[in-house]
Amino acid sequence: MQKAIYTTVELDALLSHVLALKGAGARFVQMHAERNVDDGTYRLVYTFINVRAAQEQIAQDGSYAIENLVVEGIDQYQEIPSISSYYPAVFPFENEAHDLFGLAITDMQIDFKGFFYQVSTTEPMSVITPEVKAAREKAMKVRAAAEAKARKAAAEKAAAAAAAAGEGAGDAAGAAVAQPAAAAGSDAQHDEAAAKAALKAAEMEAKLAAMDPEKAAKVRAALAAKAARDKQKKEA
Repeated sequence: MQKAIYTTVELDALLSHVLALKGAGARFVQMHAERNVDDGTYRLVYTFINVRAAQEQIAQDGSYAIENLVVEGIDQYQEIPSISSYYPAVFPFENEAHDLFGLAITDMQIDFKGFFYQVSTTEPMSVITPEVKAAREKAMKVRAAAEAKARKAAAEKAAAAAAAAGEGAGDAAGAAVAQPAAAAGSDAQHDEAAAKAALKAAEMEAKLAAMDPEKAAKVRAALAAKAARDKQKKEA
């Protein structure tokens, strides 16, 4: 059973309360804004679940508490500090509050690097498994390394071509730059493809782990047969 706890905080104390929840291991759940029809001010509610405490409570009596920070009396033009530096998952909610009500939320810190916000804690709310989270993080690192390798190789060859280029050698220098850049780009694409394949395999393993064992065995057999057919086609 869920228990809701509401704590009203001042706007200038919001970040300190959020930081305290972060330090306690709380997970962000949602945030919403609403307008007070009586005076035209706005109310923000930030919802968290203290994962560590919840796990203990669930083990004891099956209950856990949802914690809410409430900020009242916000003027439409008042600056609201973003909590995205602590919880990136708040971004779509803060963005919605801005789009719907025009609230001025400042200093958003967002960089999803190609993937949306990921968590891997399995209780009490599961988003992805630790294995899939690790695979996605590895894919991002491989992609970044491949891109950096391609940029470095292209820059080095361009510099060498420029230094060696003389009068009438413009075409040769251009070719010298284009060829290594293309090769480096090919390496980057190969590394990224391998990372995507590993990620896809990890996600499939997560799905299979959640299936009935008999059904999972049939799916594995079907996947193995498909892989064998694909291999034969490539070798033909």
